Amino acid sequence: MIDETIEEIREMQTHSSSVVAIKATRALAELTEREYAAIDDFERALEHNVGALRRSNPSHASLHNAMRRVLEEVIGASTTVEGSMATLEHTIEAVVEDIEQGKRGAAANAAETFEANETFLTHDYSSTVLGAIETAAADTSLTAYVTEARPRYLGRKTARALAKLDTVDPHLVIDGACGHFLPECDRVVIGMDCIVGDTLYNRIGTFPLVTTAKQVGVPVTVVGSSTKLIDEFRFENEVRPATEVMLEPAEGITVENPAYDATPVDLIDEVVTDEGVREL
Repeated sequence: MIDETIEEIREMQTHSSSVVAIKATRALAELTEREYAAIDDFERALEHNVGALRRSNPSHASLHNAMRRVLEEVIGASTTVEGSMATLEHTIEAVVEDIEQGKRGAAANAAETFEANETFLTHDYSSTVLGAIETAAADTSLTAYVTEARPRYLGRKTARALAKLDTVDPHLVIDGACGHFLPECDRVVIGMDCIVGDTLYNRIGTFPLVTTAKQVGVPVTVVGSSTKLIDEFRFENEVRPATEVMLEPAEGITVENPAYDATPVDLIDEVVTDEGVREL
């Protein structure tokens, strides 16, 4: 299960950073099914697998935080293998619950910021933003412009989910057309991978979108768990395969395909987390 989860994370089969952290944390339960001669063997196995899971995507702050917490709460907590296994099981459930509570809280707070009949633009795929829209749509009609989020087209997943809501009118647009449609929008609502200091890290395309919104006077709301606001985290961008951009051989061409970009937070109007709304 751990090896399969690592491969899934590397291939970006799971698109929400919070869900990635949950899957990685739950995968560690596999270690409680193995046999160990001594507590040192168990702790070495835990450290090795936590490290492997964390390295599977060094861009995800949620994954980093979850794995760090597991080590802090399990290593040295018991003098027996059985005791450490019990601690690991308890920690897994606690970490998963805290992540899910953070997502639910952020989505609930963000839902309250939607106005009746609001028109907004969103980018890529965020399970937290989607949860906020679903909650808000229960009380009002909304119009959503959704960028494709090339080259993996994760915006299509968002658009399909919104199309299932009777009170949401989704429009799928190409990334480069955001400047064309932004004047029709009341605001931009996007998720986040993390905010470190004065920089928002999110799926590639966020920076030009937010910059364009600022230029045309459309406010930007960022939504995510408070655990994604981090002071000490070295963000490492992921370089995706060139074949996502160009399937045919690209002789003499260097294909650049970064997964994330960096956006200055002073271009953002507010951040909504499970702790409330923070205006910037």
